[in-house]
Amino acid sequence: MSNHQPPPGGAPAAAVPAPVPVPRGEVSRPWRDALVAVLALLLPVVCAGCGHPDHALCPVCRSALAALPGRTRLVAGVRLDAAYEYEGLVRTLVLEWKLRGRVDVVGPLTRRTADLVRAALAAAPGAVVLRVPPSARGHRRRGFDPVVTVLRRAGVRHAPALRRLTAPRARSGVDDVAAAQTGPGTLASGPRIPTGQKERTALERVAATVGTLSAAGLVGQVGGRDVVVVDDVVTTGVTMAEAVRAVRVAGGRVVRCVAIASVEA
Repeated sequence: MSNHQPPPGGAPAAAVPAPVPVPRGEVSRPWRDALVAVLALLLPVVCAGCGHPDHALCPVCRSALAALPGRTRLVAGVRLDAAYEYEGLVRTLVLEWKLRGRVDVVGPLTRRTADLVRAALAAAPGAVVLRVPPSARGHRRRGFDPVVTVLRRAGVRHAPALRRLTAPRARSGVDDVAAAQTGPGTLASGPRIPTGQKERTALERVAATVGTLSAAGLVGQVGGRDVVVVDDVVTTGVTMAEAVRAVRVAGGRVVRCVAIASVEA
């Protein structure tokens, strides 16, 4: 039995561990293993969680991710289902994907979130799915919207986004963390609220966010309808609460919020 463990926060492992059995529930496919071996020679990769070579996410980190619990909290009186707590391994994977373009971790990271979106829609047949839009700065830097990726994996390909009226200073999550953190060690150092958020009181965060999202252009789609709102990372919850407010103003009923990860409230 290997003693290989994912270091806290995903710091690179000091030694190459012995082979680890495929996690329960995963079927070993010889053709896939052979392809991974060939690609490892041509395009060397390391595990985004622990630095183990030849795996985008090694079997041990994959098992650790699967064992992590989800998070449920209330935001503006609406149930929020997050696939994971935003800390440790999850935080590292989100940052590797969003800041470094590690698309090879998207599957393991977003699979559970896609399941939550499908479950929300099954519980509210006919509900409309709306995306919380990324900040303009974050979208320019990355060139993609992580929530779109999640929804595509859930089979929701044309979910409209709420409209961002201004650049909310209270916007929380990965975009604000990016500027102050570089390198594998700093990305994996644990959950932190962005400096801009920490310097504000709860009331100031709310005041800086209210009125920054709008569903006015979606009244025909959400008016009188159940709505599921999806975002990537929820920290203070003020942006998600603003999304709920915007939908209600447009006449919709938000019945569930879903996110990849949430900071413990």
